[in-house]
Amino acid sequence: MDALLLCPTSRASANQRSGRAGRTGPGRAYRLFTANAMANEMLESSVPEIQRTNLSHVVLLLKSLGVRDLLEFDFMDPPPEENIVKSMHGLWMLGALDSHGNLTDLGRRMATFPLDPPLAKMLLAGEREGCSQEVATIVAMLSVPSVFFRPRDREEEADAAREKFFVPESDHLTLLHVYQRWRSGGERADWCAKHFLNARGLRRAKEVRSQLIEVMKDEKIALTTCGTDWDSIRKAVTSAYFHQAAKMKGIGEYINMRSAVVCAVHPTSSLYGAGFTPDYVVYHELIYTQKEYMSCVTVVEPQWLAEMGPMFFTLKYSGGRTLKTNSAAAGEEQSTPYQDDVSAASSVQNKIEKSRKRANARGMVTPGRRDKVPRTPARFGM
Repeated sequence: MDALLLCPTSRASANQRSGRAGRTGPGRAYRLFTANAMANEMLESSVPEIQRTNLSHVVLLLKSLGVRDLLEFDFMDPPPEENIVKSMHGLWMLGALDSHGNLTDLGRRMATFPLDPPLAKMLLAGEREGCSQEVATIVAMLSVPSVFFRPRDREEEADAAREKFFVPESDHLTLLHVYQRWRSGGERADWCAKHFLNARGLRRAKEVRSQLIEVMKDEKIALTTCGTDWDSIRKAVTSAYFHQAAKMKGIGEYINMRSAVVCAVHPTSSLYGAGFTPDYVVYHELIYTQKEYMSCVTVVEPQWLAEMGPMFFTLKYSGGRTLKTNSAAAGEEQSTPYQDDVSAASSVQNKIEKSRKRANARGMVTPGRRDKVPRTPARFGM
């Protein structure tokens, strides 16, 4: 989750900022805090970025360089072990690492792209689904700031122009639609101004896309297009963000299927106020402002979640049988690239359940917990 948090500045940062006054001419710096606060409450220096950000891309690069034990790696500013473990777990979910923490063939291919691991996984999934060019466009649009702008005195006009590009099923497809319309419009600056789009951002997305295409050619990735079959693009998005899936909880509310965090569709999304509420969605990131909002949302089918993330999701039918049971009954052999990882996760879960049973058998007492006792007349003196 991305959150904009207010925190005190450090002494080194405050001194660096005050040094700007008088650099090119006479100046004076005014400090909006007391000398006691600077001496006793502020940190000596800012917390290094490696200790407060997602390390998935760093871990993937170190694994591709042959570093086996990341917890013993000699970082200049060692990040918390919890962050490293969480990043390795995220790479395992994407298939970049196996159950033993070793780099897989998919992980080696993902490491060649200068992207976050989910975006690299999306590009490789686009090759499998036959839509690598469209996915490259979406990844490029996600790699630049938002191309929509909303002038303060023309909000209604900007919102109306933005709605013309909306694809109700997906914000990712909306970005693709914007790029294709911009290319068909001649990439003109006046066309962008008319439709309240940032021409500089679109040109930057074009440059990023050309660089990605060059990397894909070097890695012998087929450049394919799906035409108007945009369901294959949504499948590619699902394969990269199935671990960020949410299920409808109520009107306008969703709940994360793994962390149970209640979130909502962002007001700038094409799904916001679309007139229908899909049952299952995946999102690019979770942003916390007044509440948790899902940014860049795509509608998905539950079958895709069970197919792309078998370690977390199982599709059940009304008869109570799972998808695997029905396939076995039909005489089909079902195998996934994550079969070993699923069995490893099941083994860990079984060990946890056994330890819980042993704890219950010993009668362990949890502080603050009350066992439910039947409400009988004798208990209340009746």
